[in-house]
Amino acid sequence: MTDVTHYYQLLEIAPTAPADDVKRAFRLQIARYHPDKVQHLGKEFQELAAERAAELTEAYRVLSDEQRRAAYDRALASHDQPAPAPAPAPPPPKPAPAVNDTGGSGAEQFSSERATRDRVVRRATVTRFDHALSGAGGYDRLEMHGFDFAWQPKSSLFGRGKGPRLAGRIVARVDGDSIAAAFTDAGRSSAGDVCVFLMGDHVAAAGELARAIAGQRRRAAGRVTVVPVDARTWDAHVPTETPAIVKRVLERVKIGG
Repeated sequence: MTDVTHYYQLLEIAPTAPADDVKRAFRLQIARYHPDKVQHLGKEFQELAAERAAELTEAYRVLSDEQRRAAYDRALASHDQPAPAPAPAPPPPKPAPAVNDTGGSGAEQFSSERATRDRVVRRATVTRFDHALSGAGGYDRLEMHGFDFAWQPKSSLFGRGKGPRLAGRIVARVDGDSIAAAFTDAGRSSAGDVCVFLMGDHVAAAGELARAIAGQRRRAAGRVTVVPVDARTWDAHVPTETPAIVKRVLERVKIGG
């Protein structure tokens, strides 16, 4: 086993997590890589998604079984033991630190692989919204500073079309702070109404989201709408004043474009 800690890291749980948390974490993580959710994407992402799904399944197989998990934890504890002190003089040349076949420690390899896959997941999320927005019609791509993607109503003979500008931002956690930042940046970056899809794998409780949105809406004078989206399930917390085009896009995102 190259890196005995990676099963807990894959499921994003603590080594002390109870069995119910292991099951819950596995279901949330594996849902992101289901074939139905990546079939419209390129071969590169489909292969990475299949690889990550296999890793998650193996992590769950081990951690959901009491005996396998106990053996895994013993291996983990053994891996963390310090190496014996070198013999007294004359000491042999000190060996280089143990590395895996990729040229880095197990933990470093896991971090590198995870960062690469996270970038692919990020690109896939943007692609998913691109497809949904393209299918909804009436919008062109737009560059908006500080956002992962943005669209504006198509121009016509008589000027820009009706409707809000749409933007997307991917964050580590969707909460009061990230909502406030999205309101501020959207207000600075766009003239007219703008709606932001604020997406993350970790989403605060509905009450916190509602309070944050209500407070920011008062300050933004109605120009900005922020819609929190759980990137694991594509469920959204949709404020009552959300424009119809945003609801149509969310419906298309939910079904994969």
